[in-house]
Amino acid sequence: MGEHGGASGRCAGAPPPGDPEGRMSTADAPRYTPEWLRLREDADAAARAQDLLGPLRRRLADRPQRSTGLVIRDLGCGTGSMGRWLIARLDGPQHWLLHDRDPDLLRRAAALTPRTAADGSRVTVATEPGDITRVTAADLAGTSLVTASALLDLLTGDEVEGLAEACAGAGCPALLALSVVGRVEFTPGDPLDAALRDAFNAHQRRSDGGRRLLGPDAVTAASEAFMRRGATVLVRPSPWRLGSGESTLTAEWLRGWVGAACEQRPELSVRADAYLTRRLAACAAGELQVVVGHSDLLALPGPAGGA
Repeated sequence: MGEHGGASGRCAGAPPPGDPEGRMSTADAPRYTPEWLRLREDADAAARAQDLLGPLRRRLADRPQRSTGLVIRDLGCGTGSMGRWLIARLDGPQHWLLHDRDPDLLRRAAALTPRTAADGSRVTVATEPGDITRVTAADLAGTSLVTASALLDLLTGDEVEGLAEACAGAGCPALLALSVVGRVEFTPGDPLDAALRDAFNAHQRRSDGGRRLLGPDAVTAASEAFMRRGATVLVRPSPWRLGSGESTLTAEWLRGWVGAACEQRPELSVRADAYLTRRLAACAAGELQVVVGHSDLLALPGPAGGA
């Protein structure tokens, strides 16, 4: 999820510079913390849109080079949770190429990648450090599938256009999961929910190092970019549903969510401090439920993508 927070204007109890997704913002790129990625992995797995797997499997089975096995590139792989989820849901030999700017995350992801596919076929893995925002069709030559999680909302409009162009040029499907869409629902509700949500969404669309992030607009922008290039695009909801069994995750997400909102609108800080105290107490008592909206997107290059 593309959810950033920061230091200036944080509310009491908000995390240090980073975001509710555990990313630490640097001058050149946001980074995930391994601790956060471990904490959120089960919620991510439960949220992913299972019904996109059918169209994806059919497309992969119809590719011309299907006898050679799958080559899958995971952009911004973090600790490799996408691979751990998807490998066991695809048949046949798979070679995963893990891309990230953080060498520590790449090492962790490679070590934790399963080596057996759904049907027992062999899975191999390699790592490729670098800037994923500059991928080209040439980079994707021979790739069967591009995947990413919690990435789209961190990109700019131009970067999303570039990704769509690269996938179209290479004839490569893309499965882009868990992008924020700007919706958060709390049970029970609170009068400050809407103001914090709006401030947080504005924070997601901010300029960061000269880059205007898409935030909650990313899924729409990506859908349009892929469709302009002839792809069939399927979008499905993939919300986090956080209840009493996810109280640790909910508490960490809350601190980052409120902190990012306060950074965007510092005038909210006085009221948000009390809000966060109330919400954390309810979370600890098992009395808070949160639905955090995301969407998964599958782009199937045309003309075969429409089949």
